[in-house]
Amino acid sequence: MKTVVPSRTPASFPVSEFGRSADGLIVARIGDAAYAMIPTADSRYFFGSGWRLSKPLSDWKRSDFYGHGGDVADEAAFRALVQEQAEHQGEKATLGRQEFRAHANTPWGPSQGAVRYGEGVFFHSTSGHGGFHLTVDRNARVHPLLRDASGYYEEDAAWAAVATAWPDLFTGLERRQAEKTLRHSWPDAWEAIHGRALRPGESRTRDGEAFARDHAKDWVVISAIYSDQHRGFTEVIATRGGRRDPQSEERRFLVPSGDYKVGAFGFVIDETRHAVYDGPSSFIGWRGRAGG
Repeated sequence: MKTVVPSRTPASFPVSEFGRSADGLIVARIGDAAYAMIPTADSRYFFGSGWRLSKPLSDWKRSDFYGHGGDVADEAAFRALVQEQAEHQGEKATLGRQEFRAHANTPWGPSQGAVRYGEGVFFHSTSGHGGFHLTVDRNARVHPLLRDASGYYEEDAAWAAVATAWPDLFTGLERRQAEKTLRHSWPDAWEAIHGRALRPGESRTRDGEAFARDHAKDWVVISAIYSDQHRGFTEVIATRGGRRDPQSEERRFLVPSGDYKVGAFGFVIDETRHAVYDGPSSFIGWRGRAGG
């Protein structure tokens, strides 16, 4: 069984087709692109993707999907992501990008295929990686805090500099992804471009800096293991500020395993609740040390 949901985008944009796979997954197809809401071991879901699955949706299986597009909360969120992809594909079709063969060497190896996004803006694929190359005049448009003098920008993160400099060559989804990449990876550049400071929660880098400042004198866990000697506890090694400098003092603590939930930047020892531990250790590296 399947349903065809008309796209909310213009009629020339692709239509999203939804259904159930042979193994019960909620799936969707937009042209050659295939998507699935795939459960994980911890009862969550992620946005899986595949390509050119010509068989009916009801014959698809989990093994047909190899891409991971991030977490998905529920079916409504899955459908919203599929719609976003439909709009992305439709916008991309209107941009007139041109594929061609390029005899060029890139920092990632010989080009095996290229796409012309616009005058002087090219994307190269190689056997192992890929990224953008800008001509000298186009590269001059990139913000100084993001500009690479070589004109090359790899596809994992640095590409965001190109999308920021030439937004009219990218889809709405790509522009949103580029903005997010800048916030998390190059917050100084983001703040210079937008003229304001990032707020807590808007940038992983800024939040990490704040965590380091706030907990510079606290004991922060750098390693943990379930305790063989004390059932229900996790034995941890911590240093001041979580520093991994060989010269940093290390201290062991016992933390109730139910309490040991590591946040985005580490677990901070609460010295009023977590006891310093000098007994036999479950860490191989501590065995044989005095008291361990």
